[in-house]
Amino acid sequence: MSRPRTQNVTTDAGEARITWVPATTAPRLVLAVSHGAGGGIEARDLRALAAALPAHGVTVALVEQPWRVAGKKVAPAPKTLDTGWRGLWPALAAPGLPVVAGGRSAGARVACRTATELGAAAVLALSFPLHPPGKPEKSRADELLGTGVPTLVVQGGNDPFGRPEEFPPGAFELAEVPYGDHGFAVPKKSGLTEAQAMEVLTGAVTGWLTSLG
Repeated sequence: MSRPRTQNVTTDAGEARITWVPATTAPRLVLAVSHGAGGGIEARDLRALAAALPAHGVTVALVEQPWRVAGKKVAPAPKTLDTGWRGLWPALAAPGLPVVAGGRSAGARVACRTATELGAAAVLALSFPLHPPGKPEKSRADELLGTGVPTLVVQGGNDPFGRPEEFPPGAFELAEVPYGDHGFAVPKKSGLTEAQAMEVLTGAVTGWLTSLG
């Protein structure tokens, strides 16, 4: 992995932080990805992308929302998350490259809700929480269907927040990590290792980013 650097950014929701992992070949775009409501940028999928993508001309920006930087345990309301993301956007766009907005779980929802408004080139939704576990009637599909830009969903095959087959048809692509749960962990009995699961994920994202041109 290329040497990361951190940048603190003041937003209307508090101080956020970007960990930049620069492209190791001619940079062609920035992938900005944020964490979910229950974890940080140490999530296995975010770490895997930060390790794999710089060699493909993608600078990865790992975004920590203000509540995480402040050391709080619980994420604030969606509106506050959107405020933090908006405040970060000028710093994400500063390199002068197209910015793909992304995130996992709650971070994916933020990217979907704000993509058109902020001028994102595309959206990467990791473990999109289509509905709360056990409550498929409380669908958040409208957020995903309303991005207005090219969108890729990468979903675990056993994600309780929405398995791949539960997603409605729409103007987005969907890649499945077999047997993966909401954090893309795979059971030992599946015969798939974590490294192999992450290869599926990074391969899907790399191919999709390449297809964006």
